[in-house]
Amino acid sequence: MLGIVCSLITALTCKILFRILKMPIKKVSAGQQVVLSCNIQRCDGYYVNWYKQVPGGVPQYYVLRFRHHDSSLEFGTGFSSDRFNSKSSSDIDYQFIIKQAERGDSALYFCQTWDDSADELIVTGSSLPPPVLTVFPPSKAELQSNKATLLCLSSLSSESKGFADVSWLVDGSPVSSGISTSTAVQRPDQTFHISSSLSIQTSDWNMNKVYACKVSLGSQAAEKTINKSGCPAEE
Repeated sequence: MLGIVCSLITALTCKILFRILKMPIKKVSAGQQVVLSCNIQRCDGYYVNWYKQVPGGVPQYYVLRFRHHDSSLEFGTGFSSDRFNSKSSSDIDYQFIIKQAERGDSALYFCQTWDDSADELIVTGSSLPPPVLTVFPPSKAELQSNKATLLCLSSLSSESKGFADVSWLVDGSPVSSGISTSTAVQRPDQTFHISSSLSIQTSDWNMNKVYACKVSLGSQAAEKTINKSGCPAEE
């Protein structure tokens, strides 16, 4: 993401320095109002521009632009006051407002002026199918060493836009290290696939600890567990 944002800023401004702030992902239900915030740190009297980038796409120039001192508001192609708005509570604090969120609003949003920040939004519907998970045990060859790897493959519906949070647990406790998760890859059938691996100690596997891969998508979540006793005996 850093490379994409830097390229965008270099092409569209003459700024000398900039700041990129990655804010927490927002997950809301369809129909809710969404407010994304941006603090630009300093006021130079310019417009604050908001951009939208869907997974695998390029930032749209621009969704809307707003200027604090005269409340001037302009919309980009395909966007209007029917669904979008922008306000400012000061000359450095700006808000981007989606009046009633739709699934098509799921994207990464950029606020750009002399400083830059980003908000990420996921809009989910109650009918959104939960992820489908498959977890694979360590290979026989790996189990001959001290380290082994568990692999979790998740399949997401096309409506999900590929946004999902993947986490691992061992005996019910969250794991914070040894995790490698890929970005979502869209398949020809329009579904999205995410793979995540967890590096473990072979001794822990032999102790029959229970490992769980959990994938969350808005209000939907799926979890798949695996342990040594639940797998076919290695030959």
